[in-house]
Amino acid sequence: MEFFKIRRDIPFMKNAVVFNVISFLTFALAVFFLFSRGLHLSVEFTGGTVMEVSYSQPADIEKVRSVVSGMGLTDVQVQNFGTTRDVMIRLPAQKGVSSAQQSDKVMAALKATDPGVSLRRTEFVGPQVGDELAADGLKALGMVVVGIMIYLAFRFEWKFAVAAIIANLHDVIIILGFFAFFQWEFSLAVLAAVLAVLGYSVNESVVIFDRIRENFRRYRKLSTVEIIDNAITSTISRTIITHGSTQIMVLSMLLFGGPTLYYFALALTIGICFGIYSSVFVAAAIAMWLGIKREDLVRPVSARKDEDPNDPNAGATV
Repeated sequence: MEFFKIRRDIPFMKNAVVFNVISFLTFALAVFFLFSRGLHLSVEFTGGTVMEVSYSQPADIEKVRSVVSGMGLTDVQVQNFGTTRDVMIRLPAQKGVSSAQQSDKVMAALKATDPGVSLRRTEFVGPQVGDELAADGLKALGMVVVGIMIYLAFRFEWKFAVAAIIANLHDVIIILGFFAFFQWEFSLAVLAAVLAVLGYSVNESVVIFDRIRENFRRYRKLSTVEIIDNAITSTISRTIITHGSTQIMVLSMLLFGGPTLYYFALALTIGICFGIYSSVFVAAAIAMWLGIKREDLVRPVSARKDEDPNDPNAGATV
């Protein structure tokens, strides 16, 4: 299925150096903000109090959030869980204030607006749990990266594996850089979005790499640059359909999902945009600079017994 078909190949690799310089500068800025400002970690990572409250009727999440925020508490997460009458409230740890004192103050404020609210459960999430989550998140990220490299090395060639991982890490670091610069809250949901972007971005790279391999087999007289330009141009329609439909869904979460899904959808939006960019201008360009060639992907076929060894076409590649 194609929306359109481009007749002439677009010379993407002609401007590869310029776009990769832009990518390097963006990457460097993201790293700078990560080290200078750091990530604004949520309660799951820093520790705090988790409360579960129940209402006699469907809870007004915005009203609950405004009541808790009106107490001077920042970085509070309020969301439904289970049913529309059950609400989970995550409160950041406060110096000199115990978990019990925090929950008592919040319950008093909630009961002032709705006497029918009841406390179902309260517990304290210690910083050590947050450290464990952060460590597990890094392990998950590392395992995804290693798995992608092994997959691409077996399916294509090690040069493609290196190019794809550099491009994918470029996307991840830029997402984290945005969250560090704007001090957006980094939660477990955002971490899940980052891992999703890794898989989503490598899928786009695989589509382009597969077309490059196919072109090497089909077009014997084209240069490597022409092969890559043709591969990218011929997949543009597919890229627009795939990423456009995905972004429509993510945009609906961004606009209508509320605060609970906002940063998750925002991370996916940044990842989708930079994933397209990196697959075309970073992954393909790095593979080209690593010296990818026809011999890396198209193996020669050994001569058959009935072939004349003096025939110049004997043992030709397929």
